[in-house]
Order: sequence, then structure tokens, then C-alpha cells
Amino acid sequence: MSGRAPKGTGMIRKRPDGRWEGRYTLGFDPKTGKPKIKYYYGKTQKEVRQKLSEIAVQVDEGNYLEPSKMKISAWLDLWLKTYIEPVLKPYTVASYKNACDHYIKPTLGNIALGQLHAIQIQQLYNSLQSEHDLSAKTVKNIHGIFHHALEQAVKMEMIKSNPSDLCTLPKVRRKEFHPMEEKDIAAFLKVIKGTRFENVYMVTLFTGMRQGEVLGLTWDCVDFEHNTIYINKQLQKTQKVGGTYTLVSTKSGRSRLITVADSVMAALKAESFKQHQNMIAASSAWNNPMNLVFTNELGGNLCHFTVYKYFKRLVTDIGIPEERFHDLRHSYAVVSIESGDDIKTVQGNLGHATASFTLDVYGHVSQRMRKQSAERMERFIRNVSGR
Repeated sequence: MSGRAPKGTGMIRKRPDGRWEGRYTLGFDPKTGKPKIKYYYGKTQKEVRQKLSEIAVQVDEGNYLEPSKMKISAWLDLWLKTYIEPVLKPYTVASYKNACDHYIKPTLGNIALGQLHAIQIQQLYNSLQSEHDLSAKTVKNIHGIFHHALEQAVKMEMIKSNPSDLCTLPKVRRKEFHPMEEKDIAAFLKVIKGTRFENVYMVTLFTGMRQGEVLGLTWDCVDFEHNTIYINKQLQKTQKVGGTYTLVSTKSGRSRLITVADSVMAALKAESFKQHQNMIAASSAWNNPMNLVFTNELGGNLCHFTVYKYFKRLVTDIGIPEERFHDLRHSYAVVSIESGDDIKTVQGNLGHATASFTLDVYGHVSQRMRKQSAERMERFIRNVSGR
């Protein structure tokens, strides 16, 4: 036994093909008693010697980690199945799988985890913008998914560190939003009058709820006595073709209770009356298993795209075709702030995680209000000073 090569030792030789080969021993196989020999190849003797020296130090310090031979593609599949599918919403799982299958695997899938380097990941991110024409935000989202997967590999001691930590991400520019001006809101309320989605748009505009939250609102979450709405879920459709609609938790995973204006409760009461009329007309065909507030004539859920498409037609009719459905939420936030609501209240009503995020998104509104405040103060000073 004393003649065995000590753990971590190695030798270097030049191969017939001109490359240099480093061979090092990492102890012995407990089953066979044979030495565990690993090989490293390089272009120069210096390169190989340096690598062997690094390995020797790691072995001595007890933190050497044998590079994993599992392919990136196989690891992503295992990671999705084991760590993602059991805990995330179906729609989110589908988006993760799409990013892995369409963007990460085709380029990096055949590389072993232990052989993955930051430069390879960086080149992928660069190509996603230059060749696939993906936005900076989409690239950042893909990075977030891949980083998450590699971080789990680090925890499992499959790799020593996360190479994606060293990548430079493109700068994301916040997408412009278009809150309605007061005249636009007046025109919008007029054009939706009597339409099939009037109450959907009314409730969205004056509560700031997300589309999925509005369409997933159930009657047990509406309190007519106290003018409150409890927002604890959203209606979501799975990404796959022919996917079904289901109720899942809110975007942030947190619930919130908001107190709303009388006009919003009036719209909900009008929807309740309309739904009762539909139920009578549909008779035995009526089916509202999710107890939804907003349904079609037979009690089924409303489709996101249908509601959005109808909305686009209406805003185009009143001359603001750039408006998106989500801009109703922005409009609510701006009106709330300009009406005097404090940022903390607006944050709570919108369901933002922090007030600082609300300030970041709507900071320009606060700046405009401060300017208006300064102008009012100037007018007051002029009046009292006689200037």
C-alpha cells in the first residue's frame, strides 16, 4: 500500500498529436482498490502543469470538486422536473421550459456541466440579441432561469461555482406606459357604456387590478357591505395549445384587501344582476364552477384575448390606439397619486412588494405634483406679498 501514488499527484507527458496531457490520481476506488486517474489536456506544458498545481492545492485543502459530466440538457430537464414543476404555476413552468428548450439547450445543451464556462454563456446571451432579436428584458429573464438552474447545481456540488455570475447582461429599459388623461378617461367611460365588457373595464380602471385578477375575481371575495374586494388569485391559461384556464395565486403570491369607490361596487352589482339574468336564460346549460364574477352567457370564464381585443377596438375608436389593457392599471395609479393618495396606499392597492418600487414606476407623477405644488406656493407668495 505504501507504494501507491499519493492522492492528488500527477504526471505530464507530450502526446503524439502535439498536445500535453496531465494525469493525476484522486485516491482509490473503494470497490476495486484501483487508483482513480483523471486526465487534463492543454496546448502547452505550462498550462497543464498550472492546472495540476491548482488541483493539488484544492485536494490538500479538501475542497476539490470533480467536474460533473452530466450534460446541460439533461440537467435542465432534471431540474425542471424536480425543483420547478412541483412549486411554480403551470404558466410559469411552461415559460421556463420554453426558455430552456428554445434558447439554452440548442447552444449549450451538449456541454458537460463541469466544462461550462462564463464565456460560452456570454456568447449565448449576445447571440440571443444579435441573431434572435430578443429584447434585453427577455435575455435577462432567460439568464434568471439559467442562473437558477446552475445555482441548484452548485448546491448539489455538481459544479464548484456558478459561471453565469460572471456574465454581463444587457441594460433593460423600462417599457413606456400610457396612462389615460382625464379627457381620455371621460371618453373611455362613454364608449364602453352598454358594451358587453363595460363592468370589466370599469372595475379594472378604478381598482388597478391586473387583467388576470379581474377575470379571476370570485363572488366570495366581494364584500358589498364594506365596499371591499379581496384579491387572492388570478385566472391563468396554460401556455400549451388548447390549454385550459385555471385559478392560481396572484403574480406576487400575496393577497390584498382593497376598499373601493361606490361606483365600482355599483358596477359589480350591475354585473351580478346581468349574471342572474343570464343564468335564468341559460337554464340547465348554466355552469359557473369557479363562482366567477365575470362570465360569458353560460357561466364560463372570459378569455383574456377576447377582452383585450375588444378593448383595443374601443380605444382606437376614441383616438388612443396605443393604449394597452394594462394601461388601465397605470391610469388608476396615476389618478390615485394625483388625487392625493399616499404612495404606501397606492402600493398596497396595486399589490407591489415595496413602496420604493411604486415610487420607481410612478416617480414622474410625484415630480409633476411637486412642481405643481411649487407653482401653487409661488402664486400664494405673490398674492400675500402684493407682487
